[in-house]
This record gives sequence, structure tokens and C-alpha cells, in this order.
Amino acid sequence: MLLSLLSAWLWQQNQPIALPVPTIPSDGKLQCVSYSPYYNKGQTPLNINTIISHDQIDRDLAKLSTQFDCVRIYSVGQGLDYVPEAASKLGMKVYVGAWIGWIKKLNEKELKLAISVANKYPDTVKALVIGNEVLLRGEQSESAMKTYIERAKAATNVPVTYADVWEFWRKHPALEGSVDFVTVHILPYWEDDPQPIERAVEHTQNVMNLLASTFKKPILIGETGWPSAGRQREGSQPSLINQALYMRSFLKVADEKHWNYNLIEAVDQPWKRGLEGTVGGYWGIFNTDLQAKFSFTDDIAERHDGKKAIYAGLIGALLLLVWSLALNIRAKNSLVSMTLLGGLAGVSTLIQVEYLITACRVQSEWLALGGLCALGLISLLSLPAYVFKANQTAKRIIQITLLVILLAAFSANYLLMTDGRYRDFAISLYALPVIQLSIGLMILKQNLKTRFSAYRLLGILLTVSAAFCLYKEPSNVLAMFWLALCALVAWANWPIKRTPSI
Repeated sequence: MLLSLLSAWLWQQNQPIALPVPTIPSDGKLQCVSYSPYYNKGQTPLNINTIISHDQIDRDLAKLSTQFDCVRIYSVGQGLDYVPEAASKLGMKVYVGAWIGWIKKLNEKELKLAISVANKYPDTVKALVIGNEVLLRGEQSESAMKTYIERAKAATNVPVTYADVWEFWRKHPALEGSVDFVTVHILPYWEDDPQPIERAVEHTQNVMNLLASTFKKPILIGETGWPSAGRQREGSQPSLINQALYMRSFLKVADEKHWNYNLIEAVDQPWKRGLEGTVGGYWGIFNTDLQAKFSFTDDIAERHDGKKAIYAGLIGALLLLVWSLALNIRAKNSLVSMTLLGGLAGVSTLIQVEYLITACRVQSEWLALGGLCALGLISLLSLPAYVFKANQTAKRIIQITLLVILLAAFSANYLLMTDGRYRDFAISLYALPVIQLSIGLMILKQNLKTRFSAYRLLGILLTVSAAFCLYKEPSNVLAMFWLALCALVAWANWPIKRTPSI
């Protein structure tokens, strides 16, 4: 049954669906997109030794120029001061950013270089963006930002602005007097009240209406977009379909409302996963191979598996069948059951590997999460040896697996409670081993319960902490599934009562 449900889900995920089609200009180009070239291995703006080559910038902009009239950069350091020169060769415009942070010396360097670039390429630089979400991060005061902005205005003839999330612009409306136009970020996924995709564009419209009644100067939507992968926040779910749906629906409304906008972002940014969790790395319209993740006009499918899932299922089924035969299991029903379980494991492993590739950033995460996945497969191989041959080593492996899953899930709950904004509900890693070692063993009438009463406390704490995660995000379907899995883990580990001695 589980194999049938998983197969049906995969089939559905591979079916193209129709989405709103925005009005695209006759030249096929959209207004503007955020460009950060830190998508290759080891590239990050957090390392001052990262320098982006002219060749990479030329290649990137040549690609982006086919779909966008403009790019926005957030800094002129690390080689990005070359972007306006490269853009000028392609007839593109640039919003040039000067990164403002804590350190005055670095701020001065950024400001001077940004002004120099603007003065050198006045026909290419659409505006100077002095600071990005500085007030949100609390790294400078409003008065300090006003000074930086006015210094830039006095030193160049291009328009000057400041960019921040829309709420912080409303908290600091006096800054309007220092800029030529107001640049706001509207990201429905990241709102304190996360917006489901069904209300995301409506939310953006409501915010723009509110801002129009607050400010008199023109408004640029400096960032808006949707992630294609990562953690669901309440009803706000990252996915490829939702990313395409938001982008296409937003562009349709932007055309009707005559909004000026900049989409976030051009290319996926792996380095952001260290700051924002899995989701931070998947806001790009292009993946790290510079391949478009979706079309702005055609029907779109969430997945493109081809025959991968079929092959994975067949390999898993064959391996578990051969293993069962090697254990001298000959009963027809038992062999059929193990073969189907192997097919389920094969398809599940495919999904688990995809999750690991998406979520793991560093070696420690690969070891921890990959180890959990591997342990689940080892317990799966141990299952026929225990169920049909009563092998005690296999029994011990399964018991250890259950305990490790219990402790791992408890650790995951701790992180979800203390740093939940950036932590995933790793459903795909836990689902198969948890279901097979709880419901599966119950159906097979196998009892692995221990006599250690400490397991009872761990199980209670696990379930209560998972329930707390759901309490914090009651509309998050993944939080509901996570609670169910944690309850199954607790139940599978629940100790049996000791028989009183006479």
C-alpha cells in the first residue's frame, strides 16, 4: 500500500500543470533581477578572499541579458565593480549596491568605490543602492544611513536609494527625504506571518497599496520572489511549482499595476544555506548550472524523474529478493512481501538522496544525515533475518536503529524549537525506517520492545516536543507529519512492563 501511495505521489508530481501566463514584453525581457555570482563551489561573499573573475561575470551577464534588461548587485567588492562595464557591453542597466555593515572602514571603501563606478558609467548605472537591510540587521542607525545616502547623492548624478524590508521602511519613513525613490523588499515567504502561495501575490498587492499611502516618492520593489526548495513555514511552502506560480502571477499583476520591480534572484546561492538553512540556497530562477528552473509561459511539472523512480524501485526490489533468497527464505508470501518492501526502499532511497543533496552543506551534515539514511537501509536488510530467521544480531541492529532514530529525532526537535526558522522537517529521511520498524513490525506481530524505563521518558519528551513544533506552526502540514512520525518512534521504543518477580 505504501509503495502504491508513493508511486501515485511521484506520478502526480511529474504531471505538468498550467499556471498563469504573464504579459512578457515583445523583446522577451523582464525588468530586473538580483545578481550574485557566488554559485560555484567555495564562492561566498563572507570570505574576503573570494574574487569573481571578469570571465565569469561576462558569461553570467551574457546569459541573463537574454531574459532581463537589468541586474541588481549588492556590493562592488570582490570584483563586482566590473559588473557595470560588462553590462554596458550588453546594453543592460545596473542597480549598483554599496554594502553597508558594522565596520566603518569597510563601509567607506564600499561607498567610495560605488560612487566611482557610478560616475564612470552614468549611462549604465540605473541607481546607487546605499545599504541593504542595514536597519533590519541593526548594524547602523537611521541617522548614520541618512549620512551615507546624502554623501552619495552629493558625489554623483545618478539616483540614490536605500533598500530594506517594507516594514522597516514604515518604521523609518523619514529616510524618504534622503532618497530619490523608496526601495522595498516584499517576500511573502519570509514574513513574520508567512503567506501561503494562494495569498502571496494578494499580500504583495496589499503591501504596495499600504506603501503608496505612506510614501510620496516612487517605489521600487527591490526584492520579491519565492524559494523552490527548503523548509515550509506554516502555510508557506517552497516548491518549484510555487516558485513559478508566484513569479508568473506577480509579473501579471506588476504589468497591470505598472510596478517597477527587481526579482530575487538570478542564480541559486549555495552559500546562503549556512545563514538561512536549506531554503536560502534555492531562490534562483536559474540553478547553479545556469539552467532555467522553470518556464514563464509553458506548463510546469514539480519533478522530472523520467524512469529514475522505476529503476530505483526495481533495483531495491531485486536486492531485497536476492537477500531473502540468500537467507534461505522460500515461502512465496514472504518473498513477495520482501520484494515489495525492497521496491519501496529503492524509491524512498532516491528521495532521501535528493534531500541529502539539497540540504547538506558541510561534511558533518553529510555524515549525520547520510548516516541516518544508511542506518535505515541496514535495518531494512536486517528485517528478513530477524522476522523469518529469528536472528539475534539482526534483532540487535533493529533495536539500535530504533534508539538512534529516537535520539536523532529528539535532537531535531530541539533544533526546531530553538532555531526553527532555518531548520527542516526531514520527513523523507525518517519516514521509511520509522514506518517499517513500528507499523511494519506490528503487522508482522514482532515485538522488539525493551525493558528500559528510560525509553518511556525519552518517548514522552520526543512526542511533546514535536507537538510543540506543531503548536508553533498549526497550519504546517509537515509539522503534522513530523508529530505523527515522532509518536510512532516513541511507540516503537516504548518499554514493556517488567514482570514482577515472585
